[in-house]
Amino acid sequence: MADQVRKVTYCNTTVANRAAQGVKVLAELKKVGVNLTAFSGFPTRGGKAQLDFVTEDIAAVRKVFKENGWRLSKSKKGFLIHGKDGVGVAFKHIKKLADQKINITAADAVYAGKGRFGMILWVKPKDYRRAARALNAK
Repeated sequence: MADQVRKVTYCNTTVANRAAQGVKVLAELKKVGVNLTAFSGFPTRGGKAQLDFVTEDIAAVRKVFKENGWRLSKSKKGFLIHGKDGVGVAFKHIKKLADQKINITAADAVYAGKGRFGMILWVKPKDYRRAARALNAK
């Protein structure tokens, strides 16, 4: 089975980089049934952390944030890749972008169990269309 590369939409927010800050947001999303395709959180500057929410229902995320008075970024785009795990699975996709001189802003890849892997990656908006073509994203 060939790897699947999907175009995805995501938003992010910034929270204090302290225990339980992210769980407050995730609890509210869970409460209304938002299914996250991917989630990423990492520290930034000044005691803050960035949380990225990838979902097919960005409108529901926006509603939760509005109801709670939280700030949320504009919608952004990325790629979700998944398929059969093996040596070099991330490399082949990253190389496709390198061959086109497209810089990757960030990438996260994981073993998903049962011989599968998943990866999410982001490129600059100016490179998004070229990256979609290079990755044959749907």
